[in-house]
Amino acid sequence: MACRGVALTDSEPVRARSALFDVYGGHLRERGGAATIAALVRLLEPLDFAAPAVRTAVSRTVRQGWLEPVRLPSGPGYAMTPRAERRLDEAAARIYRTRPSTWDGRWHVVVLEELPAREARDRLASPLQLLGYGALGPVTWIAPRPSPELADVLAAEGVAASTFHGEHEGSPAALAARAWDLETLGRDYTRFVAEWEPVVSAVDGSSPAEAFAASQRFLHAWRKFLFRDPGLPRDLLPEDWPGTAAAEFFDKHTARLAPAVRKFVDDSLD
Repeated sequence: MACRGVALTDSEPVRARSALFDVYGGHLRERGGAATIAALVRLLEPLDFAAPAVRTAVSRTVRQGWLEPVRLPSGPGYAMTPRAERRLDEAAARIYRTRPSTWDGRWHVVVLEELPAREARDRLASPLQLLGYGALGPVTWIAPRPSPELADVLAAEGVAASTFHGEHEGSPAALAARAWDLETLGRDYTRFVAEWEPVVSAVDGSSPAEAFAASQRFLHAWRKFLFRDPGLPRDLLPEDWPGTAAAEFFDKHTARLAPAVRKFVDDSLD
């Protein structure tokens, strides 16, 4: 039963591969990290994905090294690879703000040993941003903390780099404003709350499938901020930072829908 009554406020639709990642990271990771293809089809049905689209997404994700075939008591299935576990755990810590701020005033600095070709540079930028790094120049990136995935990302593009921790002699807040467009990001956090408030508030949790669909679309929209917000310490952010209110808004409605969502996921895995 597809739930078409929950509209996506973002103009970009949820893709099957992204939905698959969200299901594994948000629900299957805490349930052993594996599911049969039949269960995955049931889980993604409320998001309007038919079985062939789910199977195609699974096959593509296996080829990319994020999932691997396993034998489960209920039949053949797919489990997260260690690489996927690292990526999803890192993302979850920032999505749900579960990691305490451990910034000690030093930046993790990545200096590429040579400037990659334009195409490789473009491919490298997106995963580095996802890991929380911001660019200071063509070959220099900084983050408030090192990412355990950095070596994998650099190796995937065949890029060598020097990495170290260092303190900035000037204002760390000014350096952060150079590496990340905080002004635009703040406006977009405010817009996120305004756009999603009527959509998510309209879902009361009485239908587990509808609650699941709404929560996954909500998460999909929120997760995009991972590419733009590295989780800076509070003292490096502008006063009255809109990201704080947006995170509280996301947490509140995610928790409100959680009981119905859990029921849907548990029923789908039976």
